[in-house]
Amino acid sequence: MTQAPKTSEELTAKERELAALTAPLLTFNLTAEMERLRREGHWLKDGRISETLVKYSDFRIVLILMQAGTLMQEHKADARISIHGLSGRLMVQLPEKTVELSAGDLLVLEKCLPHDVKAVEDSAFLLSISWPHGDGQEA
Repeated sequence: MTQAPKTSEELTAKERELAALTAPLLTFNLTAEMERLRREGHWLKDGRISETLVKYSDFRIVLILMQAGTLMQEHKADARISIHGLSGRLMVQLPEKTVELSAGDLLVLEKCLPHDVKAVEDSAFLLSISWPHGDGQEA
């Protein structure tokens, strides 16, 4: 016996959230998303906030906002990433070079490349993460 698909009322909050992040077609108003995040207490208190917009097993897109002077300490990803500047100005420190990103700039990094990110001005950017064979986790 096959089970009928759940209606939206029967989905748990976690199932609804995952469905919103993994739908076959996703669209976003990034300006509205950034404005919403800037009203969050976490942004005002910590100077940094993020929201996962897309969450497939092999691909993520995260909207990140950082206040001027905020630093993401050196880290590295086990996947290829891109950083697409939406507003403000960022400095990305790599082992052998510093890259400045402004609105409209795109930086792509190979996996496992250590870097840190500093917001020179209040900034917003999209972080895209791509695992060619999935991240080993179920979405």
